[in-house]
Amino acid sequence: MEAKLKFKHNHFEIISNGDYVICAVSKKKILLENLNYWNVELQEAYFSPVEVKIKQGQLKGE
Repeated sequence: MEAKLKFKHNHFEIISNGDYVICAVSKKKILLENLNYWNVELQEAYFSPVEVKIKQGQLKGE
């Protein structure tokens, strides 16, 4: 079941219980125990540094 989270700096709060969230870029499932990358301002989770870099490029218009 998908969790609903509030992303904060260095941690996140669980708003609605679940096992995973969806990567905003790749749409892969990310188990909460493996969640290490997110954007506080956009409130998005990312599967890995690869997706973070892709998102940064999109925001810069690359």
